[in-house]
Amino acid sequence: MLTKKISKINYRAFLWHTTFLAIASSFMDVDTIIPSMMIQAGGNSIHLGFLTAIMLGSSTLFQLLFASYLSKKTNKKFFLLLGVYLRVGALFLLSSLFFLSKNISPLTTIVLIFVIISVFSISGSFAGVSYTDILGKSILPDYRKKFFSVRQIISSLAMLSSSFLVRYLVKKFDYPINYFYLFVIAGVLLLIASGGFLRISEPIIKPKYKRSFLEIVKSIPIEIKKNKNLKYYIILLNVSSLYFSTLPFLIMYAKINFGLTKEHIGNFLILRIIGVVITSFFLIKISKSYKFILKFSFIIGGTIPIIAILLSNNEMFYQSIFIIAGVSIAALKIAKGGILLEISNNENRALYTGITGASNLTVMIFPIVSGILIKVLDFKFIFIAVSVLVFLSIFIIDKLEISN
Repeated sequence: MLTKKISKINYRAFLWHTTFLAIASSFMDVDTIIPSMMIQAGGNSIHLGFLTAIMLGSSTLFQLLFASYLSKKTNKKFFLLLGVYLRVGALFLLSSLFFLSKNISPLTTIVLIFVIISVFSISGSFAGVSYTDILGKSILPDYRKKFFSVRQIISSLAMLSSSFLVRYLVKKFDYPINYFYLFVIAGVLLLIASGGFLRISEPIIKPKYKRSFLEIVKSIPIEIKKNKNLKYYIILLNVSSLYFSTLPFLIMYAKINFGLTKEHIGNFLILRIIGVVITSFFLIKISKSYKFILKFSFIIGGTIPIIAILLSNNEMFYQSIFIIAGVSIAALKIAKGGILLEISNNENRALYTGITGASNLTVMIFPIVSGILIKVLDFKFIFIAVSVLVFLSIFIIDKLEISN
C-alpha cells in the first residue's frame, strides 16, 4: 500500500533524478547540441531530418512494443534502470566516436551517429514507459501535482546553470573534441541521476490485463473509441510534433543565413533554456490548468516558424527565437505529462503511454519529409505550412474533458 511516508521518499527520489538529468540535458540537448553536432559532422538537411526522426520518432514508435511487454510486469524498476544504463552506454560510445573521428571518414562518422543515437533514443523510450507508470503509482496525487511544478523549476535552474559550462566547452575546444567532453560529462551525470531510482519503493500492482503485442495493436482502435480524451490527446500530440520537430531546422536555417559558429551553438542553448526558466517561474504560477498550458504552447509554437522567416536577415534578433522555442517546449512538456496522467489510471497507464507513442506518427514522418522538401523547395514552404496547421488545431484542446 502506498503510504504518505513512502510517497514522500519516492517524491524526493524522483527529484534527485530530475536534478541530475536536467544538468546532463544541457550537454546532450536534442534541440541544439545534437543537431549542431550532425551539421558540423557534414550532415545536410536530409541527414538532419532522419536524425530528428530517430531522436523524436523512433523512441515513440517502440513505445507500444515496450508497453505491451512491460504492462505484464508487476515491478518495473529493474527495466527503468536497464533503459537508463543503456542510454549511459550510448553516450560513452558517442564520446568515443568523436575522440576518434579524426581517423574516421565523415560518411562513417555520420552513419555511426545514426546507429548510436538510435540506441540512445530507443533505450530512452524503454525507460520512459516504466518511468511514467512508476511515477503514477508511487506518488500520491497531491504530491504528484506538486512534483510537476517543482520538477520544471528545478530542471530549468539546473539546465540554465550547466548551459554556461556547455557554452564554455563548445567555445574552448575545437570540433570534434568539444563534443567528446560534452558526451562524457553527460554520461557521468546520467549515471548519477539513476541513483534516485535506486531509492524508489515501487508499489506492487498486479496488471489487470495481460495481452500480447498483437492483441494490444488490435485493441488500439477500441481504446481510442472508448476514451475520447485519448483520441484528442493523440491528435494534439501529432500536431505539437510539427513545431517541436521543426526546431533543429532552425539551426540549419541559421547556418545558411549567417553561418554556424561555436558562439551561435552556445547562445542557442542558453537562450532556449532561458525560455524554459521563464515558463517554469511564470506560467505555472498563473495557471493550474493543463489545457490552458497546452493552448499557450500551441499559440507560441505556431508563431515560431513565422518569426524565423521574418528575422532571417537579422542575426542578432534571430537568436531570440530560441527563447520563444524554450517557452513553447517547456509548456508542452508540462501539459503532455499532466494530461496523460489525468486521462489514464494505474491499470492502463503503461498501455496508454505505448498507444500515444505509437500513434504519434508525425514526429517520425515529418522531419524526414521536411528534410527532403527543404532540399527540393525551400525552408519557407515548410515553416508556413507548420504554422497554419498548428493554429488550425488549437480548437481541439477545448474538446479535452479533464478536471485540470
